[in-house]
Amino acid sequence: MQDDRPEGGVAALDRFDRAILDELARDGRVSVTELARRVGLSKSPVQARLRRLEEAGVIRGYRAILDPIRLGREHVAFVEVKLADTREAALSAFNAGVAAIPEIEEAHLIAGSFDYLLKVRTPDMRAYRAVLAERISTLPHVAHTSTYVAMQAVKESGPVDAGGQEA
Repeated sequence: MQDDRPEGGVAALDRFDRAILDELARDGRVSVTELARRVGLSKSPVQARLRRLEEAGVIRGYRAILDPIRLGREHVAFVEVKLADTREAALSAFNAGVAAIPEIEEAHLIAGSFDYLLKVRTPDMRAYRAVLAERISTLPHVAHTSTYVAMQAVKESGPVDAGGQEA
């Protein structure tokens, strides 16, 4: 697999690559023929660009965006986690534990007064309390947690804009 990224990890993208990525972010099920029409290229160059973008890891995959409310998972909590140990082995152990908890949608290592910020989605407060007590609080090296309950989602998982500097 060829890596088209210069040092620093940013792939070299031209305006056609960015247009393809923007269209896919809006509609991942668009046909290659329609995608080619939208970006102003023929089908073969679009297929070649898609293959290159996939191989370079710019396109990591394709998936359906599910509605968590309709799936009965409308309770969202953000959890600050402070660890008792932040050496690399402790972080790795915590990360592995987080990966095994499906209710944790996102986990970010933070530079600040706490170590991790978790986004946890459950059906309700009762289910959240169980996840916190039985799963999150028992993760390796957890010293302290603080929970913030979301009252309303104002913006979630919008399309990623492929903008930025052209190559």
